[in-house]
Amino acid sequence: MINPHITSDELGAVAHQLLAYCRSQGWAGHDPYDALNSRILSELRFLDTRVTRLVLTQALKRSPVNLRRFARIPRLQNPKALALAVAALVRMRPAEDASEDVEIASLVDRLIELRSPHAKYSCWGYSFPWQTRATLVPRGAPNLVCTSFVADALLDAYEASGDSRCLGHALSAAEYIRTELYWASESEAGFSYPFPGARLQIHNANLLGAALLCRAQPFLRHKALVDAALRVARYSASRQRADGSWEYGEGANQQWVDNFHTGYNLCALRSIGRSLATTEFEPVVARGLAFYRRHFIRPDGAPRYFHDRTYPIDAHAVAQTVITLVGLKDLHAGNVRLAHRVMRWALEHMWNDRGFFYYRVLRFTTIRTSYMRWSQAWMLLATATLLQDCSIGNKQITCARVSA
Repeated sequence: MINPHITSDELGAVAHQLLAYCRSQGWAGHDPYDALNSRILSELRFLDTRVTRLVLTQALKRSPVNLRRFARIPRLQNPKALALAVAALVRMRPAEDASEDVEIASLVDRLIELRSPHAKYSCWGYSFPWQTRATLVPRGAPNLVCTSFVADALLDAYEASGDSRCLGHALSAAEYIRTELYWASESEAGFSYPFPGARLQIHNANLLGAALLCRAQPFLRHKALVDAALRVARYSASRQRADGSWEYGEGANQQWVDNFHTGYNLCALRSIGRSLATTEFEPVVARGLAFYRRHFIRPDGAPRYFHDRTYPIDAHAVAQTVITLVGLKDLHAGNVRLAHRVMRWALEHMWNDRGFFYYRVLRFTTIRTSYMRWSQAWMLLATATLLQDCSIGNKQITCARVSA
């Protein structure tokens, strides 16, 4: 039987090969949801309808062959991918040296350039327009999730380098979330997503926004910041089901339970607790982790996308599983070993020797398309997170064995 444990040398080799691949692509690439960047739609306007947009997005996302070249869809830099890259490089610095600082600064420069235009605050959106069931969200339109990830990475960069630009833009993003996205009624509170004014409860978006506000609190010192964050976090925490799970949201078509959004919830609640030095959410996190371990990871290490079926096995779910397990390692002695098992499975089934990870493993086939934001940037962060944990565990960069 193959040892699921991965040495730091193996992890370092994967991280560097994946990093070299991302650099060779200029941190740009296609995305599962970039169908509406097709130049065909812009030239043949009669095709640009809500139904066509939904069908085209799903068709390209599910296709085992990447058809984007034929659909004339460009490879672009996505702010969220760049943010994940910044977060990964910051985590790799202890195992490397300050030479990574130049690249981090360059990525920060690009993130600042990619801010949503004409916005009062620093905020970010995706590099493609996307169609919800009812609304077309324009390319670059700011949204809570993208902004939260970028601001969090900027705070990572600030803590590593002291670059005041990073702090300034991150705090501006926190103000954007508090002033333009926060809403409350007598019985509910939330942050608008996917656009300002939306009142659907999306729990991972709520908790990501709340975690960022709590992390920003020591710098902004606004009581209203924490008040809003806690009210939203308490609402979404209260919506955890008795078995420890969360449905994605409270809309009629949002009643699924999936891996990486659950992981977002757990990591965000842990971040809130750390920022505010409170144990208020620890019982929620403990129940959620127990559900996560029980339902989202097969015995062989393959991470499930949904809680009640195995396929698809998705690179984003692989990455978030590793990040969640390592981030909550103090709650279960077997978390780090299980994270190694998950990464080992991904290297055996989803790794291409050219230096990137495949998108998805299905029951009868594998979608080998390389997506920068969805797959490579996330897997770089997961690999860096596991490598950092190895370094912390042993200053000689030899991972400590962790019993299951």
